[in-house]
Amino acid sequence: MSLMAALALASLAGASASPSQPPRLFAVDTACQVLHPDRVPVQGRKSPLDSLSFSIAQHPLKLCYGRPSSRGRVMIGSNNVPFGKLWRTGANEPTIFFTPVAISVAGIKVAPGKYSLYTVPGPKQWQVIVNRSTSQWGEESNYTEKVKAQEVGRATVGSEQLAAPIETFTIRSEPSGAKAADLVLEWENTRIRIPIAPT
Repeated sequence: MSLMAALALASLAGASASPSQPPRLFAVDTACQVLHPDRVPVQGRKSPLDSLSFSIAQHPLKLCYGRPSSRGRVMIGSNNVPFGKLWRTGANEPTIFFTPVAISVAGIKVAPGKYSLYTVPGPKQWQVIVNRSTSQWGEESNYTEKVKAQEVGRATVGSEQLAAPIETFTIRSEPSGAKAADLVLEWENTRIRIPIAPT
């Protein structure tokens, strides 16, 4: 069953729920956005658009992101993805996630909806930023004061070193207990975990 079908069914089920049943899921268009198909077509991108679906407390969540590759360059901690500077956490469009239920993202309380996910990399810790704005192009110069004003919150997570390098930026999920999960971000020799849990 597709994510959209699952959301639709859950929404219909919630509409007839009694007060003792869980509330209706938030319905949202979970299509991965392509902001400038005329300028940056999806086909042939050096950093392909990809998506990840995972569950929090049996509710389907989705994340969309561009996947850059190192291609012989040093990325994290260099001028490409410098420490202490805002990063779109991928390539092209900003990384976007969709949640039909209230969740906690690294301790940040997030209502049902659609959000962009930014980070500020560091040698030992990364800052995680959740933002309501999703229509801006991902390039960091587009994170204007108007966009920044829509931040939901910021949190800090630790980073760890990988034994073997990873060529292409990857986001995956790992279960963390019965209802929660970690978003695991890996690239080159760096891994960070962003805990996601129901609220």
